Amino acid sequence: MPQVIVSTTSRLEGKPATDYLGIVTGEVIVGANLFRDLFASVRDIVGGRSGAYEDVLQRAREQAIEEMRGRAASLGADAVVGVDLDYEVLGSNGSMLMVSASGTAIRC
Repeated sequence: MPQVIVSTTSRLEGKPATDYLGIVTGEVIVGANLFRDLFASVRDIVGGRSGAYEDVLQRAREQAIEEMRGRAASLGADAVVGVDLDYEVLGSNGSMLMVSASGTAIRC
């Protein structure tokens, strides 16, 4: 099966949409305790940045995009356009972080 293209643009140059298949999403929720543990033990904070924290966010973002891509593929899509990424703190005490990806599945 071909790879589903993911783009933040509203269309793909040279590949006009022939069908709009609807909105697809992918969500990943990570426990914030993991983040607190990372901050407590991270020694690589330089200039206010934490490589370990950024790695966790990057993995969560990649997982959300892959989940969205899989949902698009199950609809027969070739691409997802207009992709938006959101980050949200969840729980009464901010104990979880949700990363979500959403866009429009299309056939080209």
